[in-house]
Amino acid sequence: MQSDLAIANQVKLKPIHEVIERLNIREDEWEPYGHYKAKLSLDLIDRLADKQDGKLILVTSINPTPAGEGKSTVSVGLGQALQRLGKKTVVALREPSLGPVMGLKGGATGGGYSQVVPMEEINLHFTGDIHAITTANNALSAFIDNHIFQGNTCGIDTRRITWKRVLDLNDRSLREVVVGLGGVKQGIPRQDGFNITVASEIMAILCLATSYQDLRERLGKIVVGYKLDETPVFVRDLNVQGALTLLLKEALKPNLVQTIEGVPAIIHGGPFANIAHGCNSIVATKLASKVADYVVTEAGFGADLGAEKFLNIKARVGNLTPNAVVVVATIRALKMHGGLDKQFLVEENLSALEKGIVNLEKHVETIQAFGLPLVVAINQFGTDTEKEIDFIKSWCARRRIEVSLTTVWANGGRGGEELARQVLATIEQDNSSFKPLYDLSASIKEKMTHIAKQVYGAKGIELSAVAEEQIKLFNKYGWDKLPICMAKTQYSLSDQPNLIGRPRDFIIKIRELRPSIGAGFIVAMTGEVLTMPGLPKEPAALKMDLDDQGRASGLF
Repeated sequence: MQSDLAIANQVKLKPIHEVIERLNIREDEWEPYGHYKAKLSLDLIDRLADKQDGKLILVTSINPTPAGEGKSTVSVGLGQALQRLGKKTVVALREPSLGPVMGLKGGATGGGYSQVVPMEEINLHFTGDIHAITTANNALSAFIDNHIFQGNTCGIDTRRITWKRVLDLNDRSLREVVVGLGGVKQGIPRQDGFNITVASEIMAILCLATSYQDLRERLGKIVVGYKLDETPVFVRDLNVQGALTLLLKEALKPNLVQTIEGVPAIIHGGPFANIAHGCNSIVATKLASKVADYVVTEAGFGADLGAEKFLNIKARVGNLTPNAVVVVATIRALKMHGGLDKQFLVEENLSALEKGIVNLEKHVETIQAFGLPLVVAINQFGTDTEKEIDFIKSWCARRRIEVSLTTVWANGGRGGEELARQVLATIEQDNSSFKPLYDLSASIKEKMTHIAKQVYGAKGIELSAVAEEQIKLFNKYGWDKLPICMAKTQYSLSDQPNLIGRPRDFIIKIRELRPSIGAGFIVAMTGEVLTMPGLPKEPAALKMDLDDQGRASGLF
């Protein structure tokens, strides 16, 4: 069996201008970034503002497991299948973060014959967007420390600085650091720390901003810390929002590449779904909907994270309404949710599948609660048996849920044509009655409780003393009317990674709240979720290399 990288390297890529010619994009509305990548101008959205939006298809999944779900693979495969059926389609995805690529994933551009390419470049530095966000984030940290060193006219309490530095790698040793050591001339000593870049509020802002003006205003609203009297200090108080906007000038422009079968793919923005809102940029999704009749986009991890945030946060800001949702599941992963150990997944086990399918059941209920029509996509593995496949199909049929078996990893778009036809039929029925799950006028506690109960299936929430005090402070400053971005483990519906399947009678523990006022939401930190991951015992990086001819290996 060939690796994803080997398959990607066999593809004869189309020059990027040939991909662009199919999208009604003018010569002055794009910039080449090498032979196979391009940056798209924001002017394109303005020119096509009156054009009817294409149909929007959101791809989500069950809770991820080590067995694999293949959400990105199905997203790309579905886009390719729609093109094979004669539909003008664009795939709109997130940019991979180097942290997971070098840590666990080894790559995040789909798989097999359903990938976005050039796979190697996209997975590594791509067009430098994430590096620009890293630079802007750390420039702000430098401006904060310099402001304090030069007299601190804003009166920032150095014990209450909330802004952290970032790096786009998994590095647990940077979670807590001390800066400013070395004497009087080296700065003011204080405790600091690092997040991974994709958890930066600037990443969230980039993905929710709709223009340069909106970007500048959002950057100015970032809370960097507090004064002695707990009054918030904003970026606009430091007067550096203009400089930060300038650093992000090119990064706000969406990136255009292609799939293995030549379907245009806009890849832009990459906030994590377990600690941020987990969706690609609004400008990318909007632009895709103006140049195509069908847009396939995805949201990170399961429906309890990325999809919930897409529908409660991104959809509000971007005025977006998905026409259909695809929930991806694999028989392997469902058996793991049923308690089966990974080493036994190749064996037929209907008992474990029956126990684990309750995880799929909860995610289906969540999408239905938003009033959206859905199709379950079974991402087939070679070890799946006919009895196991029939079990899921029968389970769906009894609940009147559309279901499709897909083989997009092995067969590309051809393996997703049945899914594409079902999605098209679902869209044509026009049964969507989409509505966010909570009203913004509800209190912070009410919104968190609603998510915990309706999306996770929890009994309720438990607030730490710190979180209780933060709610009082946020209410004082009028931040209580913002949506909630729950930071939670991706592996479970609960806040405890080991509670697989569909846990019941659990409580979501809220340990801390973080104001992301520029992004426009409140982050609720649950359980023990971290904003700077660590590397595993054997990182994917151990298998990566470059030969004497400049050919990469080990990306998978």
